[in-house]
Amino acid sequence: MMIRIVAAGLLLLALLGSAAATPARIIILRHGEKATSWKLCGIGQDRADALGATYLGRGAAKSLFAGGEAPAAILAITPHTLELAAPAAESWAEPITLYSVLPDKNADEDEHVDALNRRTQEAAHDVMTDPRYAGKTVVMVWEHKHIANAKLEAGFPGEAVTLRELFKLDQRSDVPKTWSGANYDYFWIVEFGNQGSDAPTGFTMVKQDFGGAYADVPDNDWGEPNGMTEASGCKLKSSKKDDRDD
Repeated sequence: MMIRIVAAGLLLLALLGSAAATPARIIILRHGEKATSWKLCGIGQDRADALGATYLGRGAAKSLFAGGEAPAAILAITPHTLELAAPAAESWAEPITLYSVLPDKNADEDEHVDALNRRTQEAAHDVMTDPRYAGKTVVMVWEHKHIANAKLEAGFPGEAVTLRELFKLDQRSDVPKTWSGANYDYFWIVEFGNQGSDAPTGFTMVKQDFGGAYADVPDNDWGEPNGMTEASGCKLKSSKKDDRDD
């Protein structure tokens, strides 16, 4: 009997520990403009450098980290997201935690989506339960359809497959249901003010505005065209198979 009580107590402590491990903030952004299924185009590479210098890197001009705070983790899921995160992560001498899903021209579309679903679920679970992130800021560079996409969510009723659902942002009226396909230039910042609760207490959208050496990087308003043309060297419209990670 005593063994059962002790075991139950340990289980309760473990559950309470997990519940109390919520981060203070999650900064979510989309990968940069791309050239192929594997790499960013020149504008996307400029955006990666600009993000490190302006918002996400050590000593950034308009840092999203207050009071000298460093990110507890920087997470990515695909080559595009990894490439975008690299300059900021390098400035902190911090590794990128990769929930890897790679392009595969021979993969079935449904299998690929299932892999993105699964890895997104795993990442969200870890962010919300890992005690290393408790009370800290986590950065997630992700694929926009798995940040928020009404069509994708409708295709998996009863199963949370986007960060919008997994972080309970779908319970808020101020969060878009779909990440705009023309926007590479926004942060979604999710606040968790009540430690021990997985319900977000705040949400803001912040537009990336670089100027200076990076003034040519698109900073279009939400839902508005980004103005890119074929001369940019960036992929504007992909085949259905290649477009699944756009």
